[in-house]
Amino acid sequence: MSDSTLVRGRWLVTDALDAVREDAAVLVEDGQVAQIGEWRLLRDRYPHAAVLGDAHSAVIPGLVNAHHHSHAVSGIQQGISDDLLEPWILAWHAMRPPDPGLDTLVSAGVQLGAGVTSVVDMMSGGGSAQQFADRVRQALQAYRTAGMRAAFTPGVASRSHLVSGAGEDRRFIDALPRALRAQARSLLPSSERLGEDDYFDIMEQFQREIAPDPRIDLWYGPPGPQWVSDECLQRAAEAAERWDCGIQTHVNESFYEKLHGPLFYGLPTMLHLERLGVLSPRLTIAHGTWLERREIEVMAESGAALSHNPGSNLRLRAGIAPFGECLRQGVTTGIGMDSTTLNENEDMFAELRLALRLQCDPAIENRVPSCAEVFAAATLGGARLMRKHRQIGRLAPGYAADLVILDSERLTWPWSSPESDPLELIALRAQRQDVRMVMVAGEVLWRDGAPTRFDLRDAGAELAAQLAAEPFPQERLNAVQALTPYLQDWYAAWGRPELEPWIIYGSRR
Repeated sequence: MSDSTLVRGRWLVTDALDAVREDAAVLVEDGQVAQIGEWRLLRDRYPHAAVLGDAHSAVIPGLVNAHHHSHAVSGIQQGISDDLLEPWILAWHAMRPPDPGLDTLVSAGVQLGAGVTSVVDMMSGGGSAQQFADRVRQALQAYRTAGMRAAFTPGVASRSHLVSGAGEDRRFIDALPRALRAQARSLLPSSERLGEDDYFDIMEQFQREIAPDPRIDLWYGPPGPQWVSDECLQRAAEAAERWDCGIQTHVNESFYEKLHGPLFYGLPTMLHLERLGVLSPRLTIAHGTWLERREIEVMAESGAALSHNPGSNLRLRAGIAPFGECLRQGVTTGIGMDSTTLNENEDMFAELRLALRLQCDPAIENRVPSCAEVFAAATLGGARLMRKHRQIGRLAPGYAADLVILDSERLTWPWSSPESDPLELIALRAQRQDVRMVMVAGEVLWRDGAPTRFDLRDAGAELAAQLAAEPFPQERLNAVQALTPYLQDWYAAWGRPELEPWIIYGSRR
């Protein structure tokens, strides 16, 4: 095979904010974009180059999934119904645990099939230090097998496990009827659970191990300020600086996470993070559904980034994030699937459209994000969030050959006006079923409906067999069902002082 490859397209999107090229091609050499130009000129110049794509293809930069959890089997498939975030998190205590390597591998394959070439994947740590290390190792190996780019982001919840806030587990349990307290304690981690010191020791070890891998970065992933100590956030920021990597955490996802900041810090959460000195271009927050204007401003000032996850926010009744305002303020903003897409289909194109359609300000004088700006968030915005915007997110000489070939025929069937904007046809009509081929660093990782490096059907079957063999945690489900009404009352009291004194908060005394 020739060392050079020409990727041809009826349409070629080099950058979401640039004009779409017609009947053009990308010359790929040594895993990078070497040239971009008219198809016929490049074909004449490189007659022996292999050819991918054709006159019916659309070629776009690889999509960046800016926030994800590699759950190949969704909550719905685990029997966990969508709900408000807080009871939904509690319900995950009653799921069958998947094999972390298979879970990640199948998830990676599904993402590749949707045109995703890069992902920020957060993993919640659990169990002992050894179990955590094993899970990290298996997930990293899965990404090596799949071949896509990943900022793998493990974290540990160390301060609270049932309800958010330091010391609140104990207060929650003490407030329960005596007959339910044992069930609540059964959901708490054992005394051998991974602690913050263990977490940073293990992360240090893995940082040394993965340094040579050009497609995998290891980030720090405290699950949320309410679940870890302030010191953990500061240590993560220091470690990220030392290892030149990123941090991702959940902030202001739900209405009750918004209330958490004033209740426990005396000010909004992003302003608390600013006070801790952890805001920087290395930090990405997921969701930000309830960000206030000043919080958006400090993000823009510090360079901290946002992953907007529109489908997940709707499914878990979190609300609609100020995506347009973040773009207007200059906040680096990407789009993530969060393994909880609106249509339960892990389709980045659908999430992109949802992000666009939710910005439906009815006032004619108010500006909303354009289709091109939202497509840019799913490509170059995500690349900037990953701190790789000089390497991925667009197709230009010197950039990595991370690209997707789409079948354009369905996008225009039965007819499309010659005056139609090709980018709008792609962004507003494409679906995962239109993905023909996916390339990362010049290597084809998805072709003809399947990954090239592994058998996705076999991996899925193996994962299914593993989960089917797991005993159902009936006692944990009983505990979850018994505790859920009390957990709902607990959070309801945050915004309803009349519910006290069943719950008394130190910050309100």
